[in-house]
Amino acid sequence: MNYDLIVVGSGPGGYVAAIRASQLGMKVGVVEKAELGGVCLNWGCIPTKALLRSAEVYNNFNKAKEYGISVEGEIKPDFGAMVSRSRKVAGGMSKGIQYLFKKNKIDHLQGTGKLVDKNTVEVRDKDGNSVNYSANHIILATGARSKELPNLKQDGEKIIGYREAMTLPRQPKSIIVVGSGAIGSEFADFYNSIGTEVTLVEVLPRVVPIEDEEVSRQLARSFKKKGIKVMTDASIESVDTTGDLCRATIKTKKGEETKEAEIVLSAVGITPNLENLSIDEMGIEMDNGKIQVDEFYRTNVEGIYAIGDIVQGPALAHVASAEGIACVEKIAGKDPDPIDYNNLPGCTYTSPEIASVGMTEEAAKEAGYEIKVGKFPFTASGKASAAGENEGFVKLIFDDQYGELLGGHMIGAHVTEMVSELVVGKKIEATGQEFIKSVHPHPTMSEAIMEAAAAAYDEVIHI
Repeated sequence: MNYDLIVVGSGPGGYVAAIRASQLGMKVGVVEKAELGGVCLNWGCIPTKALLRSAEVYNNFNKAKEYGISVEGEIKPDFGAMVSRSRKVAGGMSKGIQYLFKKNKIDHLQGTGKLVDKNTVEVRDKDGNSVNYSANHIILATGARSKELPNLKQDGEKIIGYREAMTLPRQPKSIIVVGSGAIGSEFADFYNSIGTEVTLVEVLPRVVPIEDEEVSRQLARSFKKKGIKVMTDASIESVDTTGDLCRATIKTKKGEETKEAEIVLSAVGITPNLENLSIDEMGIEMDNGKIQVDEFYRTNVEGIYAIGDIVQGPALAHVASAEGIACVEKIAGKDPDPIDYNNLPGCTYTSPEIASVGMTEEAAKEAGYEIKVGKFPFTASGKASAAGENEGFVKLIFDDQYGELLGGHMIGAHVTEMVSELVVGKKIEATGQEFIKSVHPHPTMSEAIMEAAAAAYDEVIHI
């Protein structure tokens, strides 16, 4: 069959690109060997949030007395039911993508894709049968998988990645989480919340190391308060899995120590899925292990494009989606703006949540900006106090000369729902005074954004 566009991979980059292309009048086929929706929808963003929500509900029951509610009888987590609910949520979302494909007349080409030439994709099914499909344009959106370290080889049982962490047959009594990025921190929080003994190991000096330093310190305090053992400036040297428990040798500044746990979860990053695509045979240029593209995701081979985790940039679902839309709109002859990679929100769904956009305070200073910094704690927020969720703060960084928002960093309840205000503000180059003079509703968590802006200009009212 001949297509205007073939997309290889149906994750949040691939399926969004396919739907937008169909809206623009293209005949589209999507190659996918597994579930529609990719890792994010089936094994990442969505099912992990379902697990975290289950843990949140469990903790709310345990804190019921603080809210004047008496709950009789033992409250305990049902790990199997939590996992089952998570898988059901993911399955429902995948069926939703099937519906969207049908609605937009997109063909699902079941199997594994491989480039034959710049206009042809070979699709091989699980039985080894293959069919060649031609297209005027081909987008590679094959995503990534859990990264394996040489000294932390995953066996799927005792040393696991994020996929296994979502579907363990039973709740472990103890777990060592290696890596404190979003994935590692979220799983550390989830397992701790339901009663598993958790050790979080981070090779860098602080947890969630890409976040603003003050946010990192706050999360570390919150984790330690919950009983998570946080080890920074620490690295896993080896793991002995021959016994009933894993024996991990951990190198710290004070020397080596041994820690035992039922499970070791490796959350040290991701590896792009580029094998067996014929990248080298096609002469597609690479950039530090990823495919090199221009601002509209064109490779050096005419008619072949790449988006998402296999190109440089943040490996985030919403970034892949935005890249897919920009790519197909350019193919269709539209005039999209290139994506501004300095205005991409990042979210970590721990409790408290983390959300950020733009420069950290340190990065702004290193870039040579004279800055104003405003910070508003949720302890001074009426809504946060009423909700019993007053951990954390909002921190905003402004350019002193022009008042432009350079970065925003938040840690607290529901801040992932608040960060979009800052993204839009940066997009339209809003100033600190415009945030201050935009009336925010009371009582809300989002008032903290207005108050943090006011704090930067010595106009804050409530601290």
